[in-house]
Order: sequence, then structure tokens, then C-alpha cells
Amino acid sequence: MLDLLYPRLYVPSLFDIDLGALQKKGINSLILDLDNTIMPRGARRIEQEVEAWLRRVREKGFRLCIVTNNRDRSVPELTQRLEIPVIIRAVKPRRKPFVRALELMDATGRETAVVGDQIFTDVLGGNRLGLYTILVDPLGGKEFIGTRFISRPLERLLLPRIKRRFGG
Repeated sequence: MLDLLYPRLYVPSLFDIDLGALQKKGINSLILDLDNTIMPRGARRIEQEVEAWLRRVREKGFRLCIVTNNRDRSVPELTQRLEIPVIIRAVKPRRKPFVRALELMDATGRETAVVGDQIFTDVLGGNRLGLYTILVDPLGGKEFIGTRFISRPLERLLLPRIKRRFGG
């Protein structure tokens, strides 16, 4: 059971993901978390360097889908110009939004990685489906109250072990 909480890879940020190494593993699709992974929670726009990274990822042949628990109706507008499908109100770690993302990308589980900043939503949700999971450090935006007072304190217990596994 505890294995479901451990990512397959930990890196400090999106920019540290070795896309070539993922491709060598047969991964060509990424399910991305939004809040505190792509942009700080509550931000009104995606930073230019992140937009450039997303474009570079697509140029390398990766399919992308954003899956977020965010309920903000402006989220699709934020991602529309990037032409990335988005699933809002996902209620991760439920399986359904991850399965829907696979369908939207026309991808299989074997060729898909989940990238996110939370163990109990992104990592657990991806691992439940057998997807390759990548944990990144949160960007530091304002946290949802449940994340701040429940998830993050529990994550602080696991993070030292996770980082040791990856030499961090």
C-alpha cells in the first residue's frame, strides 16, 4: 500500500525532467497537474518559461493533458491558447480523470507519465493506474486549505525518504 505513495521519479521542477530518458522508457504522453506544478495556485497566467517548456515538450512529440482538482472556471481559458486539453474538478486521486486524460490524448498507460507536486493526489492517482509518476517540488503558491493542513504535513513525513531514494 505504501508503494502507491512513492513516485517513480523525483525532480525539483518541471525543467529537471529528462525528456529523452522518458522517451527511452517508451513514454510519449504527460498528464500534468496545474496548481503549484505548472503555475502557482491562484495565478492568472502561466509564466513564459513554463509556456516555452510546454512548447518544447510538444515539439519533442509528447502529448499533453492537464488534470486539476481546481474548480476555477477560468482554467480552460488559461490553457486554451496552449492548445492543451484540461480536465477541471478532477477529484484526484480518483481513477476517472486519469482515464479520461488517456482517452483525450489517445494514449495508453504504459506510454504515459503523471507530473505533479502532491503525493496524495498526483502520485497516488497515477500509481493506482500503474502510470509512471514524477513528483516535483511545489511552486509555492497559495495552498487549498485541505492541502495546507492535511496533505502537506503528511507529505513532510514521506518526503525525506522519497528524496533519499533519488539522491536528494
